Amino acid sequence: MSQLSEFSLGDKLKPKGVIQTVGIVGCGEVGQELTIMITNSGMDVVFIDVDEDRIKEIFQQLEVKLDDIIRHWGITKSEKRLILSRITGSTEFSSLAKCEIVIETIASRKSGTMIEVRKTIFKQIEKEVSPDTLISSNISTIMISDLAEVLKKPDRAIGMHFIEPIEKVQIVEVVRGRHSSELSFETASRFCSMLNKKVIEVHESPGNISTRMIIPLINEACELLMEGVASIQDIDETMREAAGNNSGPFELADRVGLDKILKYMDNLYAEYGDKKYKASPIIKRLVRANYLGRHVGKGFYNYQSGKPVGNTITCSIIK
Repeated sequence: MSQLSEFSLGDKLKPKGVIQTVGIVGCGEVGQELTIMITNSGMDVVFIDVDEDRIKEIFQQLEVKLDDIIRHWGITKSEKRLILSRITGSTEFSSLAKCEIVIETIASRKSGTMIEVRKTIFKQIEKEVSPDTLISSNISTIMISDLAEVLKKPDRAIGMHFIEPIEKVQIVEVVRGRHSSELSFETASRFCSMLNKKVIEVHESPGNISTRMIIPLINEACELLMEGVASIQDIDETMREAAGNNSGPFELADRVGLDKILKYMDNLYAEYGDKKYKASPIIKRLVRANYLGRHVGKGFYNYQSGKPVGNTITCSIIK
């Protein structure tokens, strides 16, 4: 599949089906990637964030991302303007009133699950949207049922986990909660289809499929590194070639963010008590040293403008 088709940038930007407007609450890195993908699929996006300064910053970041797509995959400036015209930013939850779907994607780099914050957001969303609006969260290590319990209509809640790198991974883990209705699942499935994504149906379990499989892989890669079995680059290359992965375990960890990876590890270890989820000392040391991955310019690799450059981390940090 070409890079052009991965983004479906050749598709006409027009509404498909009945889903016209999608809400995003918390427009960080994941929220921005979703915003571009959704608007490019013909739907409008209303995103909610903390203040007007942050909204201006988000639009600047979206422009940078779109300019990068223009440089690499050839969309025109007029297509960029059309995409941006479909996006509205606001600090008010009332701006979500016309959304058919609202997805909570608040930044999750702090420790713990932030479940009480997410519950408050769910209640605020429900106050403003129609009775038929689907309320979702880009959940990874928490249960959608725990969030849905604060809703008057818990059957409208369903989890949708978009796996990073979002533009390349062609599946979405759609997570049924205890009360999720068949209509909610069908709406989420239709939405994913509009994004040219395949639905993987998941019955809720912290970590879903992807995170529970990826976290032990990253931990084992760290063990190999600490034992001196191979270098970061060679471990990554081996896993790309042998397993057919888009990226190696260290590349993936840097992309997701080592602070988020550490959080996922801590959450899964607290949930299951299995040592395969217990955070590697390397991950902890890197996070303490603020080597958090691509978004700060240094993790297992060093980065400039989001691209890996130069050497990887030094032995003094690993040991």
